[in-house]
Amino acid sequence: MKKLNSSNRTSAGGEGLVVVIILLAIIGAGVWWLFNTKQTSDREARTFGREMIQRLTVQHDRAFFADLGPQAKMEYPQTEQLRIIAKLTELGVPAQPIKIDENVTFESKFFSPRGFFTAHLNYPAQPYTLELAVSHPVGKWQIDNLTLTPGTSGSGSQ
Repeated sequence: MKKLNSSNRTSAGGEGLVVVIILLAIIGAGVWWLFNTKQTSDREARTFGREMIQRLTVQHDRAFFADLGPQAKMEYPQTEQLRIIAKLTELGVPAQPIKIDENVTFESKFFSPRGFFTAHLNYPAQPYTLELAVSHPVGKWQIDNLTLTPGTSGSGSQ
């Protein structure tokens, strides 16, 4: 009888260890997925922000405004979009490469990424600063806000 009881204890202990190993593997995979998703979102935000700045300041691409979020669509009606493109076309192409300050944050620890980009544009006539805010609420990246201001430079001189 004693041998039977000790073999039951060993079997139960082994099964418990298997369950713990499986749980640790699941938790480890979940943590890896969260950090991988966050890193991917950060990289996508930076790529999207740089591309949008390039399309707007260098290519003067009016299709840029197709990626506006719902609030931004109300803030930038057709007339405002045309005014921005006309102003950037009038200024020409800024000196390359464009210095861009990038900041990507997450509303929660791993989800709801938001990117904030400040492009320091050096035109022959005068420097400008373009501030761009982007987010990824559901499905695709969108532009939340755009501000073009004259007179500030990335080099510290004005």
